[in-house]
Amino acid sequence: QVQLVESGGGLVQYGGSLRLTCLVSGRDFKSYEIGWFRQAPGKEREFVGAIIWKDLLPYYASAVNGRFTISGDNAKNTVFLQMNGLKPEDTAVYYCAMCFCTAQTMGVETEFDVWGQGTQVTVSS
Repeated sequence: QVQLVESGGGLVQYGGSLRLTCLVSGRDFKSYEIGWFRQAPGKEREFVGAIIWKDLLPYYASAVNGRFTISGDNAKNTVFLQMNGLKPEDTAVYYCAMCFCTAQTMGVETEFDVWGQGTQVTVSS
């Protein structure tokens, strides 16, 4: 059984940085893509970015492009979300998710098969 566990969330001031980690455990999984999503209070969950697992190629939602960086270490089954220049509107629970698909999801939430429990990120103004 594949499991994803996020860590690294916390409270940070406006303009600060945080690095989230998504650790994937389990055996014999084949994943095309691992994505990051976030859900702010009272809002729907939204796509942040994702990384194509085989080549470690990231892509991002426009709202975070240039401020957030996704990287990975597929030997350690770990994906990172480096968040710089954080703003209060980045406050949310952040989730990583895995897709067992064979093509890029383009950030479509329903394409992801396994989800982590989430980690809270709070940005104070």
